[in-house]
Amino acid sequence: MSTHAKRERLLLADLLESAGPEAPTLCANWTTRDLAAHVVVRERRADAAGGLLIKSLAARLERVQAEFAAKPYDELIRLIRTGPPRMSPFSLKQIDEASNTVEFFVHAEDVRRAQPDWSPRELDPVFADALWSRIERMARVLGRQAPVGVVLRRPDGQTAVAHRGTPVVTVTGPPGELTMFAFGRQGAADVQFDGDKEAVDRLVAAALGI
Repeated sequence: MSTHAKRERLLLADLLESAGPEAPTLCANWTTRDLAAHVVVRERRADAAGGLLIKSLAARLERVQAEFAAKPYDELIRLIRTGPPRMSPFSLKQIDEASNTVEFFVHAEDVRRAQPDWSPRELDPVFADALWSRIERMARVLGRQAPVGVVLRRPDGQTAVAHRGTPVVTVTGPPGELTMFAFGRQGAADVQFDGDKEAVDRLVAAALGI
């Protein structure tokens, strides 16, 4: 049975291929080529990928990622589709599912939503619940830099506290949109706000995510 991570991996590869190597993404100044290189390095170069979290390794990560970005674009797409090598922990189904479901969903949306004609993607209920369960577990980490209190709320009323504080802003939307919002893509997330306008503006401009 296909896992969520595997499905999102293939969708991401298809979107990157269709967009071409120089298309914009929601990832700061990254093109689709840069994003593809990031995905490959994260899975295949553990010696450099630590720079995603450890500042002292950031320069090495940037150098290695630039080397991969210089490779033929179709090779990067192939490496994403085929997945990590056997010695990579990401090759284990459980780790792949836990680590890559949200990663690939967000990056697929980074490609889709950077295009002028994008429209919201309707997620099946099982996948939506899978995203929500991860948001519940990660909410405090994702919202740690929020300048106001933040509550993430599904339309059915389920909530997760992302940051304690006042004033409080409640962000309501389906799990996919809350995922994009909590991972720092506030401007591209289709959500509704309940709270003071100034607090909402500060939250939308904040650096959320990991």
